[in-house]
Amino acid sequence: MTDTASSAEIRLDKWLWAARFFKTRQLAIEAINGGKVQVDGQRAKPSRAVRPGSRLEIRKGSLSWEIEVLAVDKQRRSATEAAKLYVEDEASRLRRQELVRERRELGARPHEGRPTKRDRRMLQRFTSRSDPSS
Repeated sequence: MTDTASSAEIRLDKWLWAARFFKTRQLAIEAINGGKVQVDGQRAKPSRAVRPGSRLEIRKGSLSWEIEVLAVDKQRRSATEAAKLYVEDEASRLRRQELVRERRELGARPHEGRPTKRDRRMLQRFTSRSDPSS
């Protein structure tokens, strides 16, 4: 799984992609350039070398991870294997789980955008009931 024999470091954007934090390397690069990823407490460039022992802080939307790199892998693998590349701080994990739980309780949709078919029907029912001309 890990490629420790040939090199014990890898580019930050490749590692984030292999560890499944981002679906593509381009999304990882955009997040790094946008200041959403810090390596050892400092802003980094996509080409920054990451090695076992490096500490990363990753923010995606309202979620954040504080992790320590355990291994490097140049290939993207399954989620269970990717989870073995890092260990997350307990406080970070608890904060994120609490935030996700609060979101579920509030019933917030994961993305705001076009209303779904169900939303449109509910809006139509609401507006037709309150319309005084009908």
